Amino acid sequence: MGKPRAAAEHECIFCAIVAGRAEVSLVYDDATVMVWMALHPVVPGHLLVVPRQHVVGLEDIDAATSAHVWSVGHEMARALRRSAMRCEGINVFLCDGEAAFQTVFHFHLHVIPRYEGDGWTILPDEVERERPLLDAEAQAIRDAIASAD
Repeated sequence: MGKPRAAAEHECIFCAIVAGRAEVSLVYDDATVMVWMALHPVVPGHLLVVPRQHVVGLEDIDAATSAHVWSVGHEMARALRRSAMRCEGINVFLCDGEAAFQTVFHFHLHVIPRYEGDGWTILPDEVERERPLLDAEAQAIRDAIASAD
């Protein structure tokens, strides 16, 4: 099992950063989010877009904050492209839950500049799924959408 969803904020390094109790290389901040350099970047220039409010994952974040995180992530990607870092591509990456590689249980969006031959890969083993399986999965998701209304 992963870390409990109701994790205490005092245990959260991102909350400590937001509160000014931990060091960070700040890129941008506003009333809703902060953006800083990843302490353990997969490549140089790796950014984290972090809401100031402690929320664990996608189930916990409100729509307005989520939209703002993605909007700021978009602006950060554009800034990376225009910067002296001269990246050749961008990955925008979200880890939601331990099974999805989330290691800090405070919602955050990775904005990762990419360079030819940078050595970081996320290439999956692609296996084509049969149409009946895809249709059943699509129905399960439609059912979940309908139940949320």
